[in-house]
Amino acid sequence: MKISARNAFDGVVKEVKKGTTTAHVLIDVNGLTVTASITNESVDDLGLAVGSKVKAIVKSSDVIVAVD
Repeated sequence: MKISARNAFDGVVKEVKKGTTTAHVLIDVNGLTVTASITNESVDDLGLAVGSKVKAIVKSSDVIVAVD
């Protein structure tokens, strides 16, 4: 697999929470939880389940930081 995104992190699926159309996939990346929102169809197509080894690929042009 080759991709243009530079932020690809190896991880393991901790939890898959399916909703009506969208799923939240929680991924453990070295003790940090990264959450991806993807379609239920994608979860099924990728065969995602707890314990699956995956890559969390982050593509973002902005990081917003806020404090109270």
